[in-house]
Amino acid sequence: MTGLIIFLLFVALMLAGVPIGVALMLAGSLGIGMADLGLMSIPNNFYAGLAKYPLLALPMFVLVGVVFDRSGVAERLVNFAVALLGRRPGMLPVIAIAVAMLLGGISGSGPANAAAVGGVMLMAMKRAGYPGGYSATVIGAAAATDILIPPSIAFIVYSVLVPGASVPALFAAGLIPGVLAGLALMIPAVWLARRHGFGLAEADMGRPPLWPSFLSALWGLAAPVLILGGMRAGWFTPTEAAVVAVVYGLFVGMVVHRKIKPRDLLAIFVEAAETSGIIMVVLALASIFAYAVSTLGIVDPVARAIQASGLGSHATLAIVMLLLLAIGMVLDGISIFLIFMPLLLPIMRNFAWDPVWFGVLLTYMVAIGQFTPPMAVNLMVSSKLAGVPMEQTVRWALWFVAAMMVLVIAFVAFPPLITWLPQALGY
Repeated sequence: MTGLIIFLLFVALMLAGVPIGVALMLAGSLGIGMADLGLMSIPNNFYAGLAKYPLLALPMFVLVGVVFDRSGVAERLVNFAVALLGRRPGMLPVIAIAVAMLLGGISGSGPANAAAVGGVMLMAMKRAGYPGGYSATVIGAAAATDILIPPSIAFIVYSVLVPGASVPALFAAGLIPGVLAGLALMIPAVWLARRHGFGLAEADMGRPPLWPSFLSALWGLAAPVLILGGMRAGWFTPTEAAVVAVVYGLFVGMVVHRKIKPRDLLAIFVEAAETSGIIMVVLALASIFAYAVSTLGIVDPVARAIQASGLGSHATLAIVMLLLLAIGMVLDGISIFLIFMPLLLPIMRNFAWDPVWFGVLLTYMVAIGQFTPPMAVNLMVSSKLAGVPMEQTVRWALWFVAAMMVLVIAFVAFPPLITWLPQALGY
């Protein structure tokens, strides 16, 4: 009965417009009070939700995203990609996706990636004859690869919530799926552009010289190599890599490209602090809810019911994936992890699913949700930049969602697509 009351209160608060962190905290606190678990467990779990070493990397990677957004790296990567791939119908969407994937190896935030790539690509795509709704969809879908290609804020949060899933293992496991996701998105992007005759003016826009474009983009191309290569070489941990990335980004932005002035630093730090603060507070408040749910054994009957239903591993996984896809349309990824991991953990253990493999699958579904209307946080950013209502992206977004869903089947049928790299690297 207590469990039902907690979830009903949480749903009621959400429908009333209460911020998700506050709704989780109030529902969890009510459960703690009803079960007489001690009121001191509320502040204790609030603190415990933050006192986790992997979370030290989170604000730094948020800051990395803001710094590289302001440093002019995206613009130079686009010029190099245009010089490399040339100008013909369908190429600008491919370039947008490729640049988003490269930036995914620097920052861990999808909306930040959408803002950085969209700020450079949307105007170019408009001049080439691509409609705003299509362009916004390409940018929003491309930015979703950011939470799969390491470093990833979503993987950091997942590692805190799930025992046995380390940050290095998740980072390694997300690399191949992230690259495959980007390649999968390129297929409908090119097909739709050529089918509808988009980008016919692209060939007349000129092609930058290759060598100067490469030299200009070299600092941006080196960033993922430094961050990921440094972690693999043992020069620094993922948490320390975030700090290295910030220093590198500031050096590139202030000294090399000179896009960031000393007077801009305060605004950059404030923006990163606000974003990080929101995520960290939600994590801390959700820890109260998670404590109440786990201590009271609220999810145990649900897990037992699934086990007793006779459904096999693949059938249960299919239900979980469809559930996450539906939820991802209205909630952001971190909220999904915080709310549903207490329910999913017993199911994962019952079927002996690899926690790293399962984490990448969950994050992949969250990535799809980032550009699946009506919530679609990435599409919110790209649509705003493109100056079009989100409704104009729906007809295009469904094609990109379908392309990503095909890969889900591949990841379930062939788990080594996810697990091979972390195992080969010894994680």
